[in-house]
Amino acid sequence: MNENLHPAEQIVMIMERVYKYGMTTISGGNLSILDENGDLWITPSGIDKGALTMDDIMCVKKDGTFIGKHKPSVELPFHQGIYEARPDIKAIVHAHPPALVSFSMARKGPNPKLLLHAYMSVADSLQVAPYAIPGSDKLKENISAEFAKGGDAVILENHGIVVGKPTIFDAFMLFETLEDTACMEINARNIGKPFELTEQNLQEIDLYKADKLTQIEMKHHSVEEVSCRQEMIRLLERLYDRQLFTSISGSFSTRLKDGSILITPSQQDRKYIKEDELVLIHQEYSEAGKEPCEFFELHQKIYELNPELTSVIIANPRFLMAYAVTDVKYNTHIIPEAYIVLRDIDKVPFGMGENHNRMIAVKLAEDNPVLLIENGYAVVSGKSLLSVFDRLEVAEYSAKALVYAKSIGEVIDISDEDIEEIIEGFKLIAK
Repeated sequence: MNENLHPAEQIVMIMERVYKYGMTTISGGNLSILDENGDLWITPSGIDKGALTMDDIMCVKKDGTFIGKHKPSVELPFHQGIYEARPDIKAIVHAHPPALVSFSMARKGPNPKLLLHAYMSVADSLQVAPYAIPGSDKLKENISAEFAKGGDAVILENHGIVVGKPTIFDAFMLFETLEDTACMEINARNIGKPFELTEQNLQEIDLYKADKLTQIEMKHHSVEEVSCRQEMIRLLERLYDRQLFTSISGSFSTRLKDGSILITPSQQDRKYIKEDELVLIHQEYSEAGKEPCEFFELHQKIYELNPELTSVIIANPRFLMAYAVTDVKYNTHIIPEAYIVLRDIDKVPFGMGENHNRMIAVKLAEDNPVLLIENGYAVVSGKSLLSVFDRLEVAEYSAKALVYAKSIGEVIDISDEDIEEIIEGFKLIAK
């Protein structure tokens, strides 16, 4: 487990992710961990955040003395204040990711009721702290007061975001989810007016529980299964690096020749999933000691009703989801690649459970391989692992181009005659 690593190593791992994925700058942000001895490990002041090593991480002892070759972050006071206010918090992530900074300038947080995974992850955990100068006692007081209310994340007015959790990996996952949600909301507002999950939707979410599968030992692993595990992990790494998945959102599956399903596990950071952590499901059984992802029943229903499909992705990337939370139609008649790979993309009302899963599975087809679930996610289907990856990537990149085009002028579609030519030229199934 990553939590068993030295605190300095954990901090370096997470800061590398924060910097690599564009959520801080060389000089911005600071991370800390409070260990079981009461020592506080924190990033240094004035050192390149994109090239930290374990030797750069400072240790602040309980008596206030420092150990290390640098100075602790200038924001050390508010880290100490959070730990004092909330004994359950043992790790803190603070940075200035662009989308959340834009919300901090508006002095409010993103709306977690726009998307299912945001609501389930964020809910009522976000507060807003009044502005104060960085490093000041006033900022420490303002932030500590908000954390004392019980939430795990605080927007700092005209500054950034602070997240506190029992582990730095949990803190990062909430931090990333908040930035992803903020990006998606900004994209949605650029193309239309976002709509929220309804109270009925929220009740469905709160009441819904997936059926548990009976766990059994599955000792035999076929050559096909081993090969699929390897390919899925390679593609999971790319899905995360391309920001098509986040640490807490996105599920991926493939069906083997014997009808069993290989799928991503539940509640695991998508960045760190390993081959042996993927879950094999066979009918109503799953591998002992593992839990499949929360959408496993939807994956099963899609395969049950679509015997020609072998791979499915469920994801909520930030540009594509802008179309899932607004009334704006996702338009694939913009470039040939979009229509060839995606065809037309329909929207399905939000829902949970067996009937909703069946509705989604029935609507999927070779001429309708991608669906958007309002306030939820995208379902992408195909006949190979690589094909569903390609479809999701094309869907997100085309959505990004459409969002960008809003600031340029009127979008001019490919004509119906051109679409017919594409269908004939690429031997697509006509609608």
